[in-house]
Amino acid sequence: MSGPENNKENTVNSRNIIRMAALSVACLLGTAAAWAQGTPAAGAASAGKVAVINVRQAIVSTAEGKQASAELQSQFAPRQNELESLNKQVNDLRQQLAANQTTWSDEQKAKATTQGQRLAAQLERKNNELNEDVQAAQGDVVDRIGRKMMDVLDRYSRENGYVVVLDTSAQNSPILFASSGIDVTQDIIKLYDQAYPIKAGGTTPAAKPSASTTKPVASTPKPAPATKP
Repeated sequence: MSGPENNKENTVNSRNIIRMAALSVACLLGTAAAWAQGTPAAGAASAGKVAVINVRQAIVSTAEGKQASAELQSQFAPRQNELESLNKQVNDLRQQLAANQTTWSDEQKAKATTQGQRLAAQLERKNNELNEDVQAAQGDVVDRIGRKMMDVLDRYSRENGYVVVLDTSAQNSPILFASSGIDVTQDIIKLYDQAYPIKAGGTTPAAKPSASTTKPVASTPKPAPATKP
């Protein structure tokens, strides 16, 4: 059976697995690394402004994103606890085998080994199932918030003269440096929260933002599969 360090690595971390910061936004923004505001009129390009936004940070920092994260933590906590219990059983069997190598009969050791293999296989299967369900749930949250955030960003950009907004959190981002003065992440978070306030019972959003709500504001591990014993 595997050593304690390996089993420890295989334990599902119930505090980290649902963290929205780990969400991949590629599914939503694969074609939006650069958010262009259409082709500017002749002579307007020189007057247009460029901004950057960390879309991933913006999504997880909205009130709706924080509430969704807490809801996912609660939803999947029982299954995470079950995996931790299974992992502990595997560890306990390993320790028992190590402590009784000279006292247990071959039959006892074989029985313990077989039981450990069965539990480890169950742990790996349940771990993979949980990861798939978590990623699907997270993807739904990202899609829901991200699409509305693009509406907020579009309105904000048009009203403030931005011709291009680049996502610094996008995979393979071409941005090597960006001044904090052109980062609109906090502005978009605030505008999103104003446009889509959360309700006490859930994440039901309000109506879409109107032009008046988008005025400028001041900036303010996928778990490794269990190794068989």
